Amino acid sequence: MARPDTSPDATEFPLPQGQYRGNWIRLRTLILLRWGAITGQLSALLVAVKVYGLQLEFGACLFVIGLSVIANLVTGFVFPESKRLNEVENLAMVLFDLLQLGALLYLTGGLHNPFSILIVGPATVSALALSARMTLFVGSTAIVLVTLLAEFHLPLRTADGAVLEVAQVFLFGNWLAIVIAVIFLGIYSRWIVNEMHSMSDALQATQMALAREQKLTDLGGVVAAAAHELGTPLATIKLTSSELADELEDQPELAEDARLIRDQADRCRDILRSMGRAGKDDLHMRQAPLSTVVEEAAEPHRDRGIAIHFAHGDGESPPPAILRRPELIHGLRNLVQNAVDFARADVRVESHWTDETISVRIMDDGRGFSATDLSRIGDPFMRRRWSFSESQERPGYEGMGLGLFIAKTLLERTGAELLFANGPAAAGPMAEGADSPAPRPRGAIVEVTWPRALIDARQGTNALTPGPNQRFT
Repeated sequence: MARPDTSPDATEFPLPQGQYRGNWIRLRTLILLRWGAITGQLSALLVAVKVYGLQLEFGACLFVIGLSVIANLVTGFVFPESKRLNEVENLAMVLFDLLQLGALLYLTGGLHNPFSILIVGPATVSALALSARMTLFVGSTAIVLVTLLAEFHLPLRTADGAVLEVAQVFLFGNWLAIVIAVIFLGIYSRWIVNEMHSMSDALQATQMALAREQKLTDLGGVVAAAAHELGTPLATIKLTSSELADELEDQPELAEDARLIRDQADRCRDILRSMGRAGKDDLHMRQAPLSTVVEEAAEPHRDRGIAIHFAHGDGESPPPAILRRPELIHGLRNLVQNAVDFARADVRVESHWTDETISVRIMDDGRGFSATDLSRIGDPFMRRRWSFSESQERPGYEGMGLGLFIAKTLLERTGAELLFANGPAAAGPMAEGADSPAPRPRGAIVEVTWPRALIDARQGTNALTPGPNQRFT
């Protein structure tokens, strides 16, 4: 099956998109850019008049540049520099700069002025900061403006009155170059910034998923530690209440109260024991056999109507103990969920190990990855058009590739390498029991491989070594 995504992480972590990105731009940034443009315009104007002696509408040019100065002073006075601009305010700023530059070019020769290429700047900025609709509007305005400037402008004159102008073929070439630059740079900038935003959003979701898994792990350790520390006082309460109940046999009411205290102590012990099943955060609980970690990762998806079969090693050597790292468990859990989401009836999870590597292979009996998506698996916000049959099979499902991206990122953080592929056709139906041999599914295959030294809890650089025994006093 074509599988863009699976994980609930894509919906659990709402992230800013499109029109909200304008709120990320500070007013101070645009004001500083405009001051730079004002400095450049004044410098070019003074050099043209004082050095080259060009006859320009000096007063009108200073008035146009002064409008930018006034706009900067007013916005800096009215609004705090830390203000985040929304999309409409960003559009107003970019359009003002575009029209101001167009007015200055009108006074200084139009497209005969070599600085006319600067009109590409505001259009490129809009592609980086605004939505696609607003970017199209600014780009269209720039093209219309440069087209008008090709015909309507004040001529450039030298000190002796001669008109400076380029040949018509070069004038057309300048117009065409600017139009192509506006279109190409707009599309290119938009493409790059979308890639950057998608990666940023996906990494943010990955960090949130990892933080959630870490909090759950820490909470389990705290509860288990509390259960361990409270075990002794609860045992004392139980012992004392039992002795009191025996001594108060001649006083039934007090004996009943003592037995009630004993029963409640037992109840507290059971509650703490059930809450602390995740284990105390010590060396023994921060590691577990590979098979235990894999089955723990798949546990939330075992009751979803899809049979999950496990096969660990060759059955001759015990599985290695590995680190129970939150990113490892969460990444495997996302991969198992992906397989369960697209499986027809069965999912098979195999683990293998050698002296150098440890690997986990997750397979389902679905239709597998589509040929078009196979090379892009692991990219964030991967979308594709669904066929009618797929829409009927999974109504209301719309994946973005975020779940697989999170799994891939988290597992690669632990040193793993991931391989995505499609399996061969199955020879027959899957076996019913998890312990019975079963043919491999024909659907998608995801193989995760680690260098053993990176996650082995008994050997390698990350091995957990217990300290010396402490003497009780």
